[in-house]
Amino acid sequence: MEPIEIGIYVTAGLLVLVVIGMRVAFAAAIAGLIGLVWIFWSKKGYDSGELGWAIEIATKTAGQVPHSKVSSQALSLIPTFILIGYLAYYAGLTRALFEAAKRWMGWLPGGLAVATIFSTAGFAAVSGASIATSAVFARVAIPEMLAIGYDKRFAAGVVAAGGTLASLIPPSAILVIYAIIVEQDVGMLLLAGFLPGLFSALIYGGLVVGLAIVIKGFGPPVGGFGWGARLRSLPPVLPVIAVVALIILFVYNPFGGNAWGTPTEGGAIGAFVIFCMAVWHGMRWPEFRSALLETAKLSIMIFTIIWGVLIYVRFLGFAQLPTAFADWISGLDQSPWMTLVLILLAYAVLGMFMDAIGMMLLTLPVVFPAVMALNGGMGVAAEDSAFGMSGPLCAVWFGILVVKMAEFCLITPPIGLNCFVVAGVREDLSVQDVFRGVTPFFIADGITIGLLIAFPAIVLWLPRLAMG
Repeated sequence: MEPIEIGIYVTAGLLVLVVIGMRVAFAAAIAGLIGLVWIFWSKKGYDSGELGWAIEIATKTAGQVPHSKVSSQALSLIPTFILIGYLAYYAGLTRALFEAAKRWMGWLPGGLAVATIFSTAGFAAVSGASIATSAVFARVAIPEMLAIGYDKRFAAGVVAAGGTLASLIPPSAILVIYAIIVEQDVGMLLLAGFLPGLFSALIYGGLVVGLAIVIKGFGPPVGGFGWGARLRSLPPVLPVIAVVALIILFVYNPFGGNAWGTPTEGGAIGAFVIFCMAVWHGMRWPEFRSALLETAKLSIMIFTIIWGVLIYVRFLGFAQLPTAFADWISGLDQSPWMTLVLILLAYAVLGMFMDAIGMMLLTLPVVFPAVMALNGGMGVAAEDSAFGMSGPLCAVWFGILVVKMAEFCLITPPIGLNCFVVAGVREDLSVQDVFRGVTPFFIADGITIGLLIAFPAIVLWLPRLAMG
């Protein structure tokens, strides 16, 4: 049997394991190991005496993968970014951001929901975890929205959808994971996420305002805040601005010259700034211990998925499936743009059954080479490419599109994690309530993705500045 055939059969088996409920990390590791044994054994003509040799070689090959890949310095960004989010909660930045957004935007139709969206965007700038963002604002924002008459399902939907912004706005753990998988520059991906993240927040806010205008009593405005009250709300949110500025300066120096350092160093200094703020605001050992434990739990979960999937990725390399898929995609008799749209639609469907990180880890080793082949390859110049951009910029643009699809999957049934988190925090809400509440935001996400495809400059403006 040819390696490509083995790759197809093993991948089908992996999908079955995931559908019946096995964790992605274990399903991928098992499928990858079995696939490696199968390929090595097939090279010996399925000689029964050589099965032990095939198992030994496959085990050694699989065992080398986790350490060789996870020891990458770039992955140290993930726990750092997650820690920033938990420390920001204890520093009081959550409440400060929400209060400032309420005072500045509460007068709009649907003002409290708009304030929730932009405060989650602000919190996303100091937190790399969508789940943490949703959990925090479910406690802060939903009670205030319910107090002035918002429908509880829509209030929950606003928080769940707003939490997804942490996937795009740096520091973003998912952007780091994408960069590691496709072996692209982490700093460039983080830089590219700023404008699309802000753009997504604007689309969400516009949707809420539109609904509040059309539907009477949908989202009553909140007034009573003068300019003095608004200005007094700004100093408590200055740490957010400081962290964002640090990340930008450590990724790209807008004043000219070299960047100040690496994204890893920027994340570490950002965590230290937020730690100092948290101590200043009264964080003590129990809270600090809780932040460290929650960071460790979430980081271990992410790293475990990475370990398992990387074994499967190593098997894919031996099976030559990514190359075959790239050749097939590039040979389709339709425009590259239509093929790209179909790939993104496939992500939307797959995201209904898998978590965002697992979905990216499993698909990108196959899909990324195909998209690069569509564009003309990594070394292609902009004028010769299918999408009108060079290979490295296409990798960045496609990464933002994929991460935006990952955001979309965080709120789609049946396993939208953000919806489960919000329902878990609020005992008065069922998961079905939250899924109903996020329904309008599917439209907003569709509009956003369409505009990012039609106008790549939204994604690529900052990376192009950084590249000179």
